[in-house]
Amino acid sequence: MTESLSSSIKTDSRAALVQRGLRLSYFTIAYNTLEAIVSIASGLASGSIALIGFGIDSAIEVTSSGVSQWRLRRDWDESRRQRVEMVSHRIIGWTFLALALYVAVDGIQSLVTREEPEKSLPGIAILVTSVIVMPVLAKAKRRVASSMNSGALRADAKQTSLCAYLSLIALTGVALNAAFGLWWADPVAALAMVPIIAKEGAEGAMA
Repeated sequence: MTESLSSSIKTDSRAALVQRGLRLSYFTIAYNTLEAIVSIASGLASGSIALIGFGIDSAIEVTSSGVSQWRLRRDWDESRRQRVEMVSHRIIGWTFLALALYVAVDGIQSLVTREEPEKSLPGIAILVTSVIVMPVLAKAKRRVASSMNSGALRADAKQTSLCAYLSLIALTGVALNAAFGLWWADPVAALAMVPIIAKEGAEGAMA
């Protein structure tokens, strides 16, 4: 009787964690969709590789959150939980590597061709917002991942933390260009993102 009650409490507690994780995932998808649209549109309009790279990272974050939702919705099936965990982790890892390759190629091309991005106030605004929002969201995700002992959910939380770092790096490049006309700051900021992105990607892809 006691064991049955304890098991029931644990199940209810885990179900609550799953629901909390799903709510965080929904918010991430909604915010990052907006973030991706504004960043990519601003980047294309101004010629900012850092903004475009950040916008694509936001789109990848949407994919990552979708994968984490798939993981959470399969949590009830203990027999398949481990496999879903592994596949989810690897998918998120490969999306990181794809982004790292894109940002590296475009950043180098911009430096070689000396493409000078224009000022982008909408781009700066979304980056400032992300610097504030993303760390809070990442912390909440880490708590759920730790409580559920899920590597895939930890990877998703890392993706959100990475988004915060990338927003700060991109903001530095875009702001330096806007304030002082330092055209090279934008692609250099974009290239500074590459090792961080690639490291996280390699860890996930080989999980």
